[in-house]
Amino acid sequence: MTLEHVAIWTTRLEELRGFYEQFFQGHSNARYQNAGTGFQSYFLTFASGARLELMQRPGIPANQNTPAEQYLGLIHLAFGVATMAEVDAKAQELRAAGFPILSGPRITGDGYYEFETLDPDHNRLEVTTPYVA
Repeated sequence: MTLEHVAIWTTRLEELRGFYEQFFQGHSNARYQNAGTGFQSYFLTFASGARLELMQRPGIPANQNTPAEQYLGLIHLAFGVATMAEVDAKAQELRAAGFPILSGPRITGDGYYEFETLDPDHNRLEVTTPYVA
């Protein structure tokens, strides 16, 4: 069994699509739009085959997670890269583009090398790879 996709509500559909295309090499389909409900979405596909659905519709309440507080439920998306150098390079790229690095890059207690950041909607993201001494 595979995890088919994860979906995120947003009020900035085009901005979020651009972010995941630019920084995480997601490939987007054409925008789906339901004129009756105001619902719009994109599916972004990544090299692994995993997909991310970005959705927008009037009336969806704001995300309650903040960089300082976390709530029960989905807390982050993790993107894997092949090397620790790629983790470092991605952290530098996102920092230079103005995105916060919340932690790391660092070695975790469970054997990974990673950093944590936020997308434009403040969804938490990790970029990770197995730690190699």
